[in-house]
Amino acid sequence: MKKIALIAAVGFMAMAFITTKSTSASGTESSGIKFSHITLEAAKKEAAKTGKLIFIDAHTSWCGPCKKMAATSFMDAAVGELFNDNFVNLKIDCEKDADGPEISRLYKISAYPTLLFIDAKGKQVKQAIGFKTEDQLVALGNSVL
Repeated sequence: MKKIALIAAVGFMAMAFITTKSTSASGTESSGIKFSHITLEAAKKEAAKTGKLIFIDAHTSWCGPCKKMAATSFMDAAVGELFNDNFVNLKIDCEKDADGPEISRLYKISAYPTLLFIDAKGKQVKQAIGFKTEDQLVALGNSVL
């Protein structure tokens, strides 16, 4: 009986993993915004090289709306296409990441999530605060292009 329960549990976990993987019609993984795991300085260099703005998701680990956006809005294919094509994307935990406290200070972040668009020199182009739906993110991204 224990073996059957163990096999059923493993099977259930495998099915849950498979169904949470999102794939496009071509069979490749489609996971929305692809965030770079680089420093702000490296992002500025990349932005200067590519002519793109930098998009920063300034969040914290305890922020409920931040978690919801990470699981929904940021995973949307249309959002991913727009942001991946046009921005250098960073996801910064303002309390835990090395650049977090400095970004909070520089851009006067007082609420989460805060979404920032900055240029290659670090000048703020636009800031938005709070949870955004997929449509709101697309409109926000398009507003700075």
